[in-house]
Amino acid sequence: MRVMVMVKATEDSEAGVMPSSELAEAMGRFNEELVNAGVMLAGDGLKPSSQGKRVAFDGPRRTVTDGPFAETRELVAGYWIWEVKDMAEAVEWVKRCPNPMPGPSEIEIRPLYELSDFDEVMTPEATELHERTRRRLAGEHN
Repeated sequence: MRVMVMVKATEDSEAGVMPSSELAEAMGRFNEELVNAGVMLAGDGLKPSSQGKRVAFDGPRRTVTDGPFAETRELVAGYWIWEVKDMAEAVEWVKRCPNPMPGPSEIEIRPLYELSDFDEVMTPEATELHERTRRRLAGEHN
């Protein structure tokens, strides 16, 4: 099962406060442990929402809003994509994570949809299109 593990933003992360050298090293060791265990597929930190944009959709209209965005506790400051056997394994890994922020912080874990979750609505053509895209992302050909 693939999961997205999201480090929630804090006032410090939204202000662009960089982690201490100790925290950067501890997170590097944790990431290395995840990679060595075959769990981590991807991950990165996100710059503050003041450097971001949101695009709202309403039918054919698109409205672009510049950051920063309100409700810091609802924003994401970083993420990982992990491959785990189940949610319990993901929780155990998160519990081993160093506190990702200088003060109180929160990490959210969400399962990702797999193509098979859409079997009821997928046509053979749509399935092939998505599979072809997946293969290209994985560096495969054809």
